[in-house]
Amino acid sequence: MKNNNLFLIMKATFCSSILFWSCSKKDATSPIKSNSLENVQASSISKASITGSKNGPIGVCYVEVNNNSMDNVGKYTLQSSGKQLFDIGIIFAANINYDATQQKAVLYNNTQVTSVLNNAATTIQPLQAKGIKVMLSILGNHQGVGISNFTSRAAAHDFALQLSNAVTTYGLDGIDFDDEYAEYGQHGSLPNSNDSSFMLLLQELRSLIPNKLITFYYIGPSISHLTYNGTQAGSYVDYSWNPYYGTFSAPSVPGLGNANLGPAATDVTATSQSTAVSMANSTKSGGYGVYLYYNLDATDRSGYLSAISNVLYNENTVYNTSATTTTGVVFYKDSYYNGAATNGIPKGSYTLTQLQSYGFVNDWASSVKIQSGWTLTLYSDDNFSGTSWTLTSDNNWLGALSPSANDVVSSVKIQ
Repeated sequence: MKNNNLFLIMKATFCSSILFWSCSKKDATSPIKSNSLENVQASSISKASITGSKNGPIGVCYVEVNNNSMDNVGKYTLQSSGKQLFDIGIIFAANINYDATQQKAVLYNNTQVTSVLNNAATTIQPLQAKGIKVMLSILGNHQGVGISNFTSRAAAHDFALQLSNAVTTYGLDGIDFDDEYAEYGQHGSLPNSNDSSFMLLLQELRSLIPNKLITFYYIGPSISHLTYNGTQAGSYVDYSWNPYYGTFSAPSVPGLGNANLGPAATDVTATSQSTAVSMANSTKSGGYGVYLYYNLDATDRSGYLSAISNVLYNENTVYNTSATTTTGVVFYKDSYYNGAATNGIPKGSYTLTQLQSYGFVNDWASSVKIQSGWTLTLYSDDNFSGTSWTLTSDNNWLGALSPSANDVVSSVKIQ
């Protein structure tokens, strides 16, 4: 299972009559009260599809943007056909939080997710230009709210509208749902999961984004509530996949057949190659339409991925280091240009606040790439103060400078 390292924990103990919750907790089978909004009919809904992809299962890859760059998804192609190995890249993860002032569920993006979204021109659009769909995953955040405890259609619609607005604002290709870490029924008056919430949310979101992707990481209370009032989750969800890395298990989503399911879940840094290949064979023989990858870092993984792609597509996978070359200065969280990365920063003088708009985090950088012919001056403190270092070429380990510049940079000048 995946982890999200930045959680904002808030407890709510309100007992007033509110839109999102009632005062008493509801158990997992409590029905949703009817309301004035009309039910969304499955027969009237169109779903998205992935066209023009390679002959075989689509490749789906989650990227932990707290640690890794979305750029990595666009670096792998199949050797003979030149097609992208990954058809979908998922930004992991935004959160569903509780806003105590508004007394409702709200969409929350941490610093790194915000940076990816705000810099869509360099983080999202280049992938889409290659034919890769880019989605945003929605995850619980230890606050007692999640996709499984809306208690009215109006509340589900309100959150669906927030998601739809994000898709439109940032040019995303859809929304992925991950029902982990919500802690239903553990935060004051906030309710437990129920049998209607997720279906209402799916219906409302599908009505708002009829031609975008909706996918489901098959985990949490929601997996037990995939039908309601004669409708099936598969009428609204495009794809669903197994959430347990290193295992092969097909999700059971009413209305979805094998072509829209991914039973294989591979952590490219932890799942053994033999297991990944075995799951690829089972995916192919079972007629399944998705192969799921996770934890794609900046390391060249083409050898490992070739073992999988040879089974699925009869082609090797090629690593294209120049596929996502960024102009400007790029800082990396880890040494040797690994981990999360900033967007390309042009010439100029940047305080900490200004750097943060490019995805920079204070006292965070461990390596840096510098455009040829440029000069970079690093400062240990904000506003161009403290110890300084001057660089004119890439540096794969700032800790090797004297004194060490690792995890201390707070402002820079680029000339």
